[in-house]
Amino acid sequence: MPAMLKRTPLFDTHIACGARMVDFGGWEMPVNYGSQVEEHHQVRRHAGMFDVSHMLNVDLRGPHVREFLRALIANDVDKLKVSGKALYTCMLNADGGVIDDLIVYFVDESYFRVVVNAGCADSDVAWMQQVNNERGFGLTITPRRDLAMIAVQGPQARASVWKVWPHVQAATEGLVPFSAHLSGDIMVARTGYTGEDGFEIVLPAASAADFWNALKQVGVGPAGLGARDTLRLEAGMNLYGNDMDANTSPLDAGLAWTVDLKSSREYVGRGALEARGKSHNFFGLKLLDRGVLRAQMRVATAHGDGEVTSGTHSPTLGFSIAMARLPLGVAVGDQVDVDIRGKLVPALVVKMPFVRNGKALIA
Repeated sequence: MPAMLKRTPLFDTHIACGARMVDFGGWEMPVNYGSQVEEHHQVRRHAGMFDVSHMLNVDLRGPHVREFLRALIANDVDKLKVSGKALYTCMLNADGGVIDDLIVYFVDESYFRVVVNAGCADSDVAWMQQVNNERGFGLTITPRRDLAMIAVQGPQARASVWKVWPHVQAATEGLVPFSAHLSGDIMVARTGYTGEDGFEIVLPAASAADFWNALKQVGVGPAGLGARDTLRLEAGMNLYGNDMDANTSPLDAGLAWTVDLKSSREYVGRGALEARGKSHNFFGLKLLDRGVLRAQMRVATAHGDGEVTSGTHSPTLGFSIAMARLPLGVAVGDQVDVDIRGKLVPALVVKMPFVRNGKALIA
């Protein structure tokens, strides 16, 4: 028999909202609640909310937790000096491939939190424990499946959260992007995966449904995985498993900005990264004719073939866009051809993001 799909604490709430549920990395998750396009526009124009409780919060505690993260992640954890400050980074294997991309939150010198992707969660925790044990850091690593996580995104997102939770406004209205306020089992972080302002909120699983329903009452629209994907692609944000994976260097996935090669710090995968160097460019594509760009489509260029890693029709822009791994000779402004069902269709190489804070950055 097939394995049972996992469910978040909001499963029954999604059903009550009319969600269409799908298998997403072993989790039964809402792909939409009616119209994916309307959910997309709700986030860009007002505020939408996503159940991201399938992602895993992992608490790292111990006197050597900063040293552990210096060895574990490619970005420089020493940038985190103020409690609540967050850092986006990749966790690499010995060959320099991406085990996962994650966010690290600094609480204090004996307590950091990392948030990892759902599909990699179990293997991520096992890898962290392996590094912890092999190098003798003595950390306590605690996966927090007792917590739920809801992302509220859009120009009215923060104001909507304060309507529902006025008691957090004073502590959170001064948060800058990539920072968080933690109080007990509540964490309000000014982060997201849509290119819009907003919060990602961690709270006890038992409180999630009431919070979700209260947000709905003040006009925050439920949004599913479909809208989340078109929003993140417009925002030029990578998706693990599409745009990078365990065989992909972050240098070839547009993530060189997350890789510390300046300090003398040794971390897992650094030697392999430096030996391999960069072998591809990672750019956006704008389709110049009819059609829809999809992952794994071949991209024909004057410098050889590349590949679409993520593609979609952009609801904000009204045409098809993609992320693509392309030969090093390809530059922004070049015209290339994408093989769509055997037909070569012209596309323009562009910078990402495509959309940010509701504004189109390409025409």
